[in-house]
Amino acid sequence: MSENNNNKKTRQNNPLNKQGNNKPGNGKKKGSDWVMYIVYAVIIISLGGVWLGGGSRGGSKEIGWSRLDEILRKGDQKEIVVVDKERAEIFIKEEALQGDSSYNDITRGIKDMKDAGHYIYKFVDIETFKSDLDMVAQQNFERDTAGLADSNGYVNIGRINEIRRNSHIELKARESDKTWEKVMYWFGPLLMLIFFFFIMSRITNRQMGGGGGGIFSVGKSKAKIYDGKTSTNVTFKDVAGLAGAKEEVMEVVDFLKNPKKYTALGGKIPKGVLLVGPPGTGKTLLAKAVAGEANVPFFSMSGSDFVEMFVGVGASRVRDLFEEAKKKAPCIIFIDEIDAVGRARSRGGMSNANDERENTLNQLLTEMDGFGTNNGVIVMAATNRADILDKALLRAGRFDRQIYVELPDIDERKAIFEVHMKGLKLGNDIDKDFLSKQTPGFSGADIANVCNEAALVAARKNKPLIEKQDFLDAIDRIIGGLEKRSKVITTEEKRTIAYHESGHASVSWQLRWGQPLVKVTIVPRGKALGAAWYLPEERQITTYEQMFDEITSLVAGRAAEEVVFGQISTGALNDLERATKMAFSLVAYYGMSPKVGNISYYDSTGQSEWNFTKPFSEQTNETIDNEVKRMIEEAYQRAKDIILASRDKLDQLANLLFEREVIFREDVENIYGPRAWESKNENKEEGNHNEDKNEDKNEDKNEDKNEDPKE
Repeated sequence: MSENNNNKKTRQNNPLNKQGNNKPGNGKKKGSDWVMYIVYAVIIISLGGVWLGGGSRGGSKEIGWSRLDEILRKGDQKEIVVVDKERAEIFIKEEALQGDSSYNDITRGIKDMKDAGHYIYKFVDIETFKSDLDMVAQQNFERDTAGLADSNGYVNIGRINEIRRNSHIELKARESDKTWEKVMYWFGPLLMLIFFFFIMSRITNRQMGGGGGGIFSVGKSKAKIYDGKTSTNVTFKDVAGLAGAKEEVMEVVDFLKNPKKYTALGGKIPKGVLLVGPPGTGKTLLAKAVAGEANVPFFSMSGSDFVEMFVGVGASRVRDLFEEAKKKAPCIIFIDEIDAVGRARSRGGMSNANDERENTLNQLLTEMDGFGTNNGVIVMAATNRADILDKALLRAGRFDRQIYVELPDIDERKAIFEVHMKGLKLGNDIDKDFLSKQTPGFSGADIANVCNEAALVAARKNKPLIEKQDFLDAIDRIIGGLEKRSKVITTEEKRTIAYHESGHASVSWQLRWGQPLVKVTIVPRGKALGAAWYLPEERQITTYEQMFDEITSLVAGRAAEEVVFGQISTGALNDLERATKMAFSLVAYYGMSPKVGNISYYDSTGQSEWNFTKPFSEQTNETIDNEVKRMIEEAYQRAKDIILASRDKLDQLANLLFEREVIFREDVENIYGPRAWESKNENKEEGNHNEDKNEDKNEDKNEDKNEDPKE
């Protein structure tokens, strides 16, 4: 299943494409919030500084006693005002400001002000300050009256009194307005605390993805809404393959579009649809197509969005989600990866392990099918772990339908290739049928990756078009990893790897149910020092003979090492792991061992992974181990016998692989000859094809005979 990326013409009017934002109504930039936070902080700090300053003159210059004493002795002070018995503001005469350069340290703005002192002198004690002023006034009086006596020793009393009056330093008192100081003293800490709480709530809310209500909106739903104004740009035309799954989902969409068609017969809309399948098969893509086709409000949310560190948040978000959905019914709710919240409760005896997740699940169960009505709301969900979901969640009435989205078959892979190749510049040698055969077991996401990787490979080689070899290189890159030709390998190691991979290819070629070979390489790729590519047959059931042939092919690499070199290496680790798992499945799961019998210990419910005990006794366990060992040893001996019987051909194949580093199916066929059973199958197919042609001819003749001559 794949998504068509070539929908630009049909989606030009979509507002999401203009803004690039999937969340409707979100016109603000996230960075603007931080700018506002900075502005708020500057305003609060500035106001706090002014208020806490208590009305102090920011432009007045503070001076010490020596500078004040100089001003007083010159008599340049116009007046001195004592403010709050804490400081003195000294006003200078206008003629002194204009004629004396020593007052240039006063700023121009302060010179022009009438209500602000030009200088400020802060004293410790008001009485001491008055005493100092009296002392200066007395000294000024003595200085000015020193030469006033005439030659007879007489003094003009009037002149002396005038000098005394002029020498006196008068003080004025004033109290500053402390209203703001009192307000900030009592309410300042509270205002700063409220502001800090506001900032922290906005930051916390943004980190948790909440709405505009701050930390109080943490229990609100975080679902994205797709309606008539917003679209996903995906329709059912963009979904390739999986006709059965798409048909069931399309029926739900048709019910929403034409409800009378079903309600006229008494039918009811299904309450829940669960999409189950391996990763990458297109479950979420199907949901996007539903959102694009249904023409009803579509709420999209991930299962992990319900889980939070706060108690009760998950259940609250479930309630809010369904409340919003009921307001816009009929509508669809899609929960992706529902196993994050729908895991079975109280597994393994740990009933109190995660009460918050269980409370969220309980609320979800109640909302889907509880005491209250929930008409017009369809719940869709997707998961690849249906075995661990709670049984109460899977019952009819909640998820009425379980749609299995499986890996695509060969025809569906071809359709997926066609979808993803629409935007690529392809060469003339591209064969979609061939590529679909070369990618067994690939999901829709894997095929999309193959197409993208092929484009990158072609661009890396500066090609104008993407060719067939680029797709093959992309498939090899995805399956085996990146080639590492720079890895240092000795000649002995290289020859051992060549015989190891040739052993796989040789035995698999000669076995009836061995997988068809594509190519063999000894170039290091990923973690592997060598690899053999096969094209497995796509079948629904497998027999014991087929699986035993596969086990024989897996251990053939180590068997070749022992036959040729007389010793074995660690290169067969992956082969032994796969062979052991396959043999264990034959014995313990599929009941194909005569000693164990037709018994299966496989648990499809997933409960066994939480149990600490095995489902069989110790004696049965020992029997299973012995049977697994017997199967692998028999397969190993069988592989050695096949290799010994065709040792000369193995040497030819290994030497060819050692020289070329990569060989293909044609090279193996030239050495071993064609596989007899494949030739028989081809002859049978040709014979059947000829028989079909003959039958068609006979039918045509019969039809001609039965025709009415008159006509």
